[in-house]
Amino acid sequence: MTDTPDVPDPERNRLTGRIARTAKVGANLSGAGLTFAANSLFGGDQSDERIAKALAAALGKSKGPLMKVAQMVSTIPDFLPAEYAAELSQLQAEAPAMGWPFVRRRMRAELGPDWMAKFDTFRKDASHAASLGQVHDARLHDGRRVACKLQYPDMASAVESDVGQLKTLLGLFKRMDGSIDLTEMVGEITDRLREELDYARESKHMALYRDMLAGKDFVQVPEPVPELSTDRLLTMTWLDGERLDAFEDAPQETRNHIAEMLFWTWWGPFNGHAVIHGDPHLGNYQVTGGGTGINLLDFGCIRVFPPTFVEGVVDLYRAMLRDDFDAAYAAYEKWGFQNLSRELVEVLNIWARFIYGPLLDDRVRSVADGVSAGEYGRKEAFQVRKLLKEKGPVKIPREFVFMDRAAIGLGAAYLRLRAEVNYHRLFEESLEGFDVTAVAARQSAALARAGLA
Repeated sequence: MTDTPDVPDPERNRLTGRIARTAKVGANLSGAGLTFAANSLFGGDQSDERIAKALAAALGKSKGPLMKVAQMVSTIPDFLPAEYAAELSQLQAEAPAMGWPFVRRRMRAELGPDWMAKFDTFRKDASHAASLGQVHDARLHDGRRVACKLQYPDMASAVESDVGQLKTLLGLFKRMDGSIDLTEMVGEITDRLREELDYARESKHMALYRDMLAGKDFVQVPEPVPELSTDRLLTMTWLDGERLDAFEDAPQETRNHIAEMLFWTWWGPFNGHAVIHGDPHLGNYQVTGGGTGINLLDFGCIRVFPPTFVEGVVDLYRAMLRDDFDAAYAAYEKWGFQNLSRELVEVLNIWARFIYGPLLDDRVRSVADGVSAGEYGRKEAFQVRKLLKEKGPVKIPREFVFMDRAAIGLGAAYLRLRAEVNYHRLFEESLEGFDVTAVAARQSAALARAGLA
């Protein structure tokens, strides 16, 4: 069985694609810009909300990388005013799937004209579609069920165009001026977006996580199928599981167990290998066995840190435990924060006490500990943003972006589960025998085994 001839791959014309993308996104954002200008002139108590709604509507039309950027920054509470974060957080990862002509063209380009012969069955309709690609259900001749992740056309050009538009997007947040130096943060988001388009790299990330989590029998990671994968096609074993939010009303014991499994799935690789899964989307976790196991999905956004960064995270945790200001100052410097002063460190400590709060408290508790999910972190974020505008700017290190984002995302999962566990004891257990030299050695060996060295 062979595929029928198709039209030439339009991705060859990168310049044309980038120009078209820039025009489309620019037109969408210009509408939001007009709304911003009008509200700046006429003001009113609801002006920020109107600007945010216009911006979210513009990005929703754009799809692709820029929408993903908006989703990223909306998960960092101290990065955007509440009105903006609330609107942008509603942008969904789901997007309309591309049709069968695109699928045939992509599969033919990646696996050759006889690509259909390599599968026993291949479902024409996408089972899942997101901002950068879509997934198709298939079965191999040996009986294995697989997921084929296809990248949308011209995404490389779209990323480069949207990165240029990102500064326009950030220009709408003038109320944030003077509080945070965004240079490193924009660079970090750009680098991670480019990596997400490299499916060969994602396949190696999958192998890395299978290696790092090999001792955790409760977690499953898909296995890549190298002979059916390329830079723009990733074929992997299919994992079945239930959505995390399906367990919101499960017995408390079950929800607590799921929370503990999530803890070890995320903090284990970080404290042991200086690696995190940087996409906190709840859809990237599935629950198996009625609450006895989990599947970890989507390895496009993986952050490998310098081991000294993890040492800084641990140092700050211990400084918070002892209320040791000088040790906290040194920890921020180890993280890579710049332009620090005593006043700025005092401001940063407000956020650190919030982020580390559940880890510092040696008792069984929920993450929010009596604060409603909608208000969780809002008071601290408002206070930090206000003080940074007075005493800043502070230059945020690029490593902070996905560390903060992923920690907030993990906290969101705990909030949805309403889990009640002793996070302090879990964290202390994860730090047993912690030594930055050993972390560096384990990281180096694991990266080499995964082909990422």
